[in-house]
Amino acid sequence: MNNQVWFVTGASKGLGLSLAQTLLRKGYRVAATSRRREELVAAIGETATNFLPLTLNILDEAHVAEAIAATVAHFGTVDVVVNNAGYGLVGAIEELTDAEARANFDINVFGTLNVIRQALPQMRSQGKGHIFNIASIGGFTGAFPAFGIYCATKFAVHGFSESLAQEVKPFGIGVTVVSPGYFRTDFLGASLGLPAREIPEYANVRAVQSLHQHDYNGRQAGDPDKAAAAMIQVLEDGTAPLHLFLGEDAYQLAEQKIAAVQADLDAVRPLATATGFEHA
Repeated sequence: MNNQVWFVTGASKGLGLSLAQTLLRKGYRVAATSRRREELVAAIGETATNFLPLTLNILDEAHVAEAIAATVAHFGTVDVVVNNAGYGLVGAIEELTDAEARANFDINVFGTLNVIRQALPQMRSQGKGHIFNIASIGGFTGAFPAFGIYCATKFAVHGFSESLAQEVKPFGIGVTVVSPGYFRTDFLGASLGLPAREIPEYANVRAVQSLHQHDYNGRQAGDPDKAAAAMIQVLEDGTAPLHLFLGEDAYQLAEQKIAAVQADLDAVRPLATATGFEHA
């Protein structure tokens, strides 16, 4: 199993870095990408037999194709793809500009799709593979004022991951959408975009923004090394689910969402289900 080749995007920091380091310690072969190769080398080390650091712009599909080809040329295959590259975005829906919203979708959604499109031909040809799409608990529940656009990008990741799982199952390829809760990385610092324009009336948005930037940041309960180990273990054990929630907080928030949806279903069931045509 640890002879597998993992292709990890956004690996110079956060969960991606923890994953790449854990994989290398366990003897896996790893192609790790970042916008700046020097950051990867500084964080992980120079090229080794089982480590290939790559510069990657995930918005350039031709560049993505080159990175996948370089991985196959170096290691002979790609077994596991981890779409981890992404960033957070704070701001009320009304505050964020079209450009700010689209930029977040470009990286979090379309960048991930670029990698998937370029990796699948190799996986299909070998008749096996696994794709981890890193979403967020904010992709399952959107009950976070100030994170509407970010949540929308991660809801999109959930949606296309579920469809993708059905599409590639006949080829022996598995898909897991990962929904972490709060893990102690720099996500709430260097990886958090802020609105260029703030509307003073949104006191609740500013409160949530401040809470994440100043109270949660650096105090998150989740250990990213343990999250990385859990991802590796479910694949090693053959138990990788379609939906992988990571962290006690993620479980609590997911269960609250499920209960809330069930309550909404039950509240109007007779009215909402009596909407078909009358049968003679």
